[in-house]
Order: sequence, then structure tokens, then C-alpha cells
Amino acid sequence: MHDRAGQLARPEDLIDLDALLGAYQTIRPDMSDPAQRVVFGTSGHRGSSLDGAFNQTHILAIAQSIAEYRAAQGITGPLFVGRDPHGLSEPAWRTTLEVLIANGVEVLIDARDGFTPTPAVSHAILAHNRINTRQADGVLITPSHNPPRDGGIKYNPPSGGPAGGDATGAIAARANQLIENGNKDVRRVPFAKAYAEAGRFDFLAAYIDDLPSVLDLNIIRDAGVRIGADPLGGAAVDYWGQIADRHRLNLTVVNEAVDPRWAFMPLDADGKIRMDCSSPSAMANLIRIMQGGAAYDVATGNDADADRHGIVTPDSGLMNPNHFLAAAIAYLFANRPGWGADVAVGKTLVSSSMIDRVVAGLGRRLLEVPVGFKYFVPGLLDGSVGFGGEESAGASFLRRDGTVWSTDKDGILLCLLAAEIQGRTGQSASQLYTGLTDQYGAPAYARVDAPATREQKARLGALSPADVAAKTLGGEPITAILTKAPGNDEPIGGLKVTTANAWFAARPSGTEDVYKIYAESFHGPDHLAQVQAEARDVVATALKG
Repeated sequence: MHDRAGQLARPEDLIDLDALLGAYQTIRPDMSDPAQRVVFGTSGHRGSSLDGAFNQTHILAIAQSIAEYRAAQGITGPLFVGRDPHGLSEPAWRTTLEVLIANGVEVLIDARDGFTPTPAVSHAILAHNRINTRQADGVLITPSHNPPRDGGIKYNPPSGGPAGGDATGAIAARANQLIENGNKDVRRVPFAKAYAEAGRFDFLAAYIDDLPSVLDLNIIRDAGVRIGADPLGGAAVDYWGQIADRHRLNLTVVNEAVDPRWAFMPLDADGKIRMDCSSPSAMANLIRIMQGGAAYDVATGNDADADRHGIVTPDSGLMNPNHFLAAAIAYLFANRPGWGADVAVGKTLVSSSMIDRVVAGLGRRLLEVPVGFKYFVPGLLDGSVGFGGEESAGASFLRRDGTVWSTDKDGILLCLLAAEIQGRTGQSASQLYTGLTDQYGAPAYARVDAPATREQKARLGALSPADVAAKTLGGEPITAILTKAPGNDEPIGGLKVTTANAWFAARPSGTEDVYKIYAESFHGPDHLAQVQAEARDVVATALKG
């Protein structure tokens, strides 16, 4: 923990916005450096202009590559483009428009010239494609919860959710090829022309007016649930006030500030400014408001593109994301009669096994997939998966009639669900979770990092079950050794080892020389520590072998 974690940022913590924007225009990436090439991770291409990782050169090539990719795929409908308040998002948005319009793409941008949450773009794509044969897709200019110095861009195909590896691999490969050729094949028009020719779409109205199809807002309103919403200076800043007005909710936006430096944010655990609504340090402002006796039944936070949720309750403070996912699943499958009996629950393999126990208690099928929300897209799209959630506080679920709402993470939706839980049950989501622990046990969960070289990370990502010699973990027999996810047989890029009451998963970091160890035990914190220690030994032995 940084010694100022949870404390407001000081002037010396803030980015130099002029330097950041200047670097976007002037720095050309060194393509011999892997860190400066176009790489699409689980949430698009991210980086800082100051590091030569997110510059105009990259965005010109990525936008051109997306235009070519969608043409090759026969996608002829509109392309919805949104952006968040990060400092690099505005220039990247402008560059993207210049290239897309030059390529003859029908582009739709926000009619209010505002910021656009990721779930609003996913919702717009799906709503269009439900009634049109000319399929739409989307581009989001956002690095999500990353620090203010970063920028990001991601592509959502006509399925509405994050693009799969085939699409992102092709887009990245072509973008790098374009850059290596000096971007000579990139088409571009002046911004004034691009802005004038782009179409307009009211993302806010389309999303907010449709919320009653997915949530019981009448329950929230009639019960008088008092909500305090903190957009954390992100893309949802205008949405929360409009949600309150249009649906007549007792909802207060506790912070309406927008600042690309995020000067009003507390420092995260590592001392960086990071809009991570699952972090107690980053959410310290909202936690202090609740601890100060604010008259809210629930307080909520979102990250910069509003695809993540943070839930603060009077009885527990900031809920652990795993706890809220379990409570949300238990509540939804008891209160959505429009969902079929065969509708499954989706979770990533590093999410809490409390979810496994809740799903088994519900008599539902569990779909356990690798890390990445893209793996939930097919099931949400066809209605076979009612809820998909990640331990990093990202989730979405079906409309009340069992049809698709969004196929990308929706932090606004999950925050409002916490209010619906309060309104219908008279309990907070944290109290609901406590009831689940009474029934299924109380797990201890943690994630730690361990050092690893690039070669070790590559080895970890290629392990097979045969590479693990251990027969027990934390004193219990090992019941499964997984290198592929049981829900879809996709490689997990690492290893998961389970017992009846504990598990660990090890995955290489994509950005640092470490690997991540996720672990959980239903036998308490001391047993969790034992599992973590043995996990390091198991991984070290496997890497040597």
C-alpha cells in the first residue's frame, strides 16, 4: 500500500495535459519495441502517448484497419463511436472520425457532443441490429479505469460485445503493417469535414428510456430507495442525473466534476490515480460520504467508461465485487420469471466459487470461461446465459423478458440492480450476501503477484495438467487441474487447481514481469495463506519441468 492511498491527489500527482497531448501528435512509435506496437488485449489497445504506445500514428492505423476489417466482413450499417473523458480520448476520437469518414463509413456520434459509456454503445448496436438487416458495430475510445495518462481504443462487432481474438488479431496485424509502411495507405479527411459528415445518435435517451425493460424501476421509486451516485468523473456523469429525472428516482449525483487529470480522485493502493470503482482506495471519497452519515440506502460508483460497478452499503462499506456478483445472481434468478428454466449463469474462472455454490443451489447450469467478457457474448446474445460476471466488477444480464440487453459490461445496470435489491427485499446487497454465507460458507479470497520473466510467463501460458505433480492443495485432495475453461474448452492462458473447499489460478500478466495468483478458501484466511504459498510452489515446480 502506498502511504497516501485513499488520500486526495496532490498537484505533483497530476499529469501534464499539454505534454500528454503534445506527445500524441509528435511521438512516432518504435516498431522494434513490442510495447510500442498495436496490441489488442482483453479490452482493446491501451497505452500512453508519453511512452510511444498510444499516439496519432497508432490511431490512424487502427481506424483504417477497422474500416477495412468491417468492409471485408460485409458490415455495411452504421458504426457507433463513443468516447470517455480521458485526456487522450478527445484527440483519438477526432483522428478516428477523420479516417472512418474518409473510408466512406457511416459514422454515428453522440447527438449531445457528450461522453458515451461503453454499455450505451453496446445497447445501441444491439437495438439497431434487432430491426435492421444492415448490421451495425462500434468503436469505444477509452482505456476504462486506467490512469489519466493512458488512452485506449476497442472495437465491438455486430454482436455488441468485445471483439474476439480473430477480429482483434486481424485488426492489430493490419494496423502494425500500415504503421511499418509509414501509414501511406491510411485515408484521412480534415476533422471539420469528418465532424460535419458524421451522423448523430442520442445514446443517452436510447439507453435511459429503455431501462424499464431490464430493471424494475417502479420498485426502486415506490420503495423510496435513496441512491448516491458517483460517476468518478467518467462517461456516465450526465446519465445519472437523467436517470433520476426521467424515472423519478430519489437519486443524487454526489460528484458531477469532469477533469482529464482527475484532480478530485483519491490515490489508488499503489499511489496512482485510477478510476477503479472496485478499489476501496479509489472509492475513498464515496466511502467517506457514507461513513459520514449520508442518508443513502446505497451509494454507487463507475469507472471512466461505466462498464464497471462499485456498490457501497451502510452496513459493509464497499462490497467486494465477488460478493456482489453472488448476491446479484441469487436475487436475479429468484426474481426474473421471464427467464427460462434452462438459462445459465456465466462466471470467469478467477471469480469466487461462492458463485458455483449459489448456482448449484439454484439448480442452474454454470458456464465457467477464461478471463474476458467476450466469452459471455454468445450466451447473452441468444438468451442462453442470464448473467455474465467477472471478479473485476464487470457484468451484464438479460432483459426481464429474457432477451439480450447488452453484450458488454454495464456498470450503470449493476448499480441500479443494487437499488432494486434494496427496494424489493428491504435488505442491502451486502445483507443478502451475508445470508448466502450463512447457507454456503464464507470464503476468503485474494489476488497476489509473483515475479516472472518473459520466458516463464510464456511457459505458464502453455502448461498442461500433466505438468502439475502435486496431489493435494492446502491439505485437501486436488479435484481438478485445468488449463482450459470447463464452460467452453477455451485455453485459460495459465493454470487452475481446485479442491472441494479451495482453489488457485495462476495467469501471466500481459504488461508486467509478474504472474497473478488468484486464490480462495472456504476454511478462512489462514488456510488461504497456505493455499497461496503452495500455489507458488506448484507453479515454480511446473515452470522448471
